[in-house]
Amino acid sequence: MEDVMLNMPWDQPATMIDLDGKAPIIGTIRDCAQHFAIFKPHAKEQARILLTQPVHREGRKTRTWVLEPWEIEKLVERLRAEVH
Repeated sequence: MEDVMLNMPWDQPATMIDLDGKAPIIGTIRDCAQHFAIFKPHAKEQARILLTQPVHREGRKTRTWVLEPWEIEKLVERLRAEVH
């Protein structure tokens, strides 16, 4: 999954949702990662990204349309590495 996070295009459309029911963030993978980076811990636990293109997950037969918080954190790490 890490390779997928490293190769996912920043301009790919995506939607960040909150399991608590707050308004979604509709934008790009980069927009979602930037917002996630400033979330408080509870908000990070509730956040998910809905993709417009599914990604492969190791050990699964099917691809997924949803990124979990730990996967979003990998995108944030990539963003920080590219900015600095």
